[in-house]
Amino acid sequence: MRTLRLAVPALAVCVALSACGGQGVGGGTPTPTPTGAQPVTSQPTPDPTPPPATGTTTVPPGVKTPKPGGPSTPPGVGATTLSGTLQGGVEPGCVLLDGYLLLGGPRDVLTPGARVEVTGRVEPGMMTTCQQGTPFVVTAAHRS
Repeated sequence: MRTLRLAVPALAVCVALSACGGQGVGGGTPTPTPTGAQPVTSQPTPDPTPPPATGTTTVPPGVKTPKPGGPSTPPGVGATTLSGTLQGGVEPGCVLLDGYLLLGGPRDVLTPGARVEVTGRVEPGMMTTCQQGTPFVVTAAHRS
């Protein structure tokens, strides 16, 4: 009798596990999810263009690249220019100017304590690892 009490629950667990493990095997029709969406059954195709080599930058034809330390063209539409003294952030490598977290730009110019003028655009929704400041993507910078 005791063996029967142990065998019945063990058998029920085995049946339940084998039923769960058998789903999706055998090429049957996938069961729709509650939202009506079908599960993904294939992998996306990889991008056929190879990534650029490490340390190189691809610039589209006709686009001028800014020279380190200063802009080569006037700011574009929507660009903002800020000037002031840079401060170090609470995280290593983070540089702030008037409450804006400076991202990109020439790092030899953008050092804490330097007086600079930067041109770029505000990106308030951008995720960063720095704990403070509104993200500002720098397109050009020079000491003032």
